[in-house]
Amino acid sequence: MSLSVIAFLILVVAFAWGSLTAVNAGLAAIVAAFGVGVLLAGLPAADVIDQFPAGLFFILVGATLLFSIVRVTGTIDLLAAWAERLAGGRRALVPVLMFALTAALATAGAFTPAAVAIVAPVAIALGARFGISALAMGLVIVQGANAGAFSPVNPFGVVANTMLDQAGASGDTLQLYLYCFAFNAVLAAAAYAAVQWWVVRRRGPAAAPDEAPGVTTGGGAPARTATAERTVTPVAVTPMRVLTLVGIGSLLVLTLGFGVDVGVAALVVSLVLIAVRPGVQKPALEAMPWSAILLVTGIVTYVGVLEEMGAIAELEQGINDLGNSSVAALVTSYIVGLVSAFASTTGTLGAISPVVVPLATDPLLTPIGVVTAIAISSSVVDVSPMSTSGALLMASARPAEERMFFRALLLWAILMIAVVPLVAWLVFVHLGVG
Repeated sequence: MSLSVIAFLILVVAFAWGSLTAVNAGLAAIVAAFGVGVLLAGLPAADVIDQFPAGLFFILVGATLLFSIVRVTGTIDLLAAWAERLAGGRRALVPVLMFALTAALATAGAFTPAAVAIVAPVAIALGARFGISALAMGLVIVQGANAGAFSPVNPFGVVANTMLDQAGASGDTLQLYLYCFAFNAVLAAAAYAAVQWWVVRRRGPAAAPDEAPGVTTGGGAPARTATAERTVTPVAVTPMRVLTLVGIGSLLVLTLGFGVDVGVAALVVSLVLIAVRPGVQKPALEAMPWSAILLVTGIVTYVGVLEEMGAIAELEQGINDLGNSSVAALVTSYIVGLVSAFASTTGTLGAISPVVVPLATDPLLTPIGVVTAIAISSSVVDVSPMSTSGALLMASARPAEERMFFRALLLWAILMIAVVPLVAWLVFVHLGVG
């Protein structure tokens, strides 16, 4: 058995241990990273430490701290009340509005974690008012971010369009965006319907959808029943809440207008808000999902060690040895989906680019078909709790239900890894749509 196979098996064991026991899988992965990296692969300990995702850590800490402050100050309740008024009591309009808002932010250039961080707290709070599962709303939000992620000004789109340029299909930029948008819109609708059906089924046939208490998987306040008159609960507009809204707007300006890292920008805004109202610091810090942050950064550290020791490169070499370009495109789609579930989607797309471009230039295939399939397969797993967007969704869960939320997101990510690459390959590569 090769060292790479052993390393991948250890990762599986860490996942199983964390899922079946109270042990944090991220902590197990960090310890395993040193064991595999130093003892088996012979890497210096400093090289293992370098794999810690400092950028991801800042994003998680900054975003979760800021929106912990948003919760503590009651600003989320204010935003949810405004959104509820806009929905006008039409429950079916809630996920549509939140999907459209997140997609618009991503299309405008917001890095998908930033779009998720901005919209998710409001969407989940609003969903709770209408009896919509936090998991269902979370999946809709991530798919909304992915729907707009391949616009020409989004980091995902920049990387994917570079592959199109290298394959001689620079004119297909808009087509890539529209295909990814349509695919994610359909997937968001399917995810919402499936999760809501599952939630209602668990409550029993006697429970009507509008009678749902806020969240079965993830937390939130109980919703009003269908028999009660749906009126918007008044929420006061206080100076601190106005300042917090200004802070959220500043986050958008800093990240979209000036290219500031979303984690750093969130920390800056958080510091300003804490300086104005020091009393929010303690409850905000205590409410942060530190166990989730350890979980995500630990797993990503281990994946970094896999890359450092060449295990990921071995997978790429195996793809090149397949010979058949169509089959190689399918295998590549599965690999990017699997790797992206534990690592940066942008980084995964960039790393796989040398493999994708030769496939895209095969005369039997179309560049737009191959790149679209790869783009969808790599981004659809961003709901994984080990990815930034998935981790931000976990931050919305109540502490008592954090493990349940983690398992639900992980199961959905596994389903996406298993199904979506095949579907995307069939539609865009095998059938040649585009």
